[in-house]
Amino acid sequence: SFYEILFKNNMFQRSNVWFDRIDISPRVPEHLETVDSMARELVTLIQQEVSSGVPLSRIIVGGFSMGGAMALHLGYRFLPQLAGVFALSSFLNEKSAIYEVLSRRTIEEKQPNLPPLFMCHGDRDALVPIKWGRETCDKLSKLGLDTQFHKVTNALHELKRTELKQLYDWVKTRLPPTQDDL
Repeated sequence: SFYEILFKNNMFQRSNVWFDRIDISPRVPEHLETVDSMARELVTLIQQEVSSGVPLSRIIVGGFSMGGAMALHLGYRFLPQLAGVFALSSFLNEKSAIYEVLSRRTIEEKQPNLPPLFMCHGDRDALVPIKWGRETCDKLSKLGLDTQFHKVTNALHELKRTELKQLYDWVKTRLPPTQDDL
């Protein structure tokens, strides 16, 4: 089961996760009840930042693994006014609610106002195969998103300095300095 895999991969320590999964597989349904519950909590945190004066157009959300999947839901279902979304070693389920939302938007209009997506994935990731990340990115691109996908050479299900540098460079293009930063 998913929890046995997670337990073994976390050196047999219990771990908190962003939302429930039936299994680590794109073929299973999303557990939207827990995805949406967590998304609402995160939207509340982001709205606090907006209330303090940070516009949504200056906020990027992202994460690693399930955190990246959560960021995809935030950016494309809950807060499409964000400056960007990144997902590292992440994937979406084949019938993700995100695909449904974007398909409806594509019929009505193209996606020029949705946040761009930056994805990286280790080419040796055994927990979340790179194929799943690539398929997710390709599907989102076909639905009209501005996407970038970077293969991280010789990387497992982990973060590497090279991808963090690429992410940093991408963030700088999405959030150039403001007059207040100078």
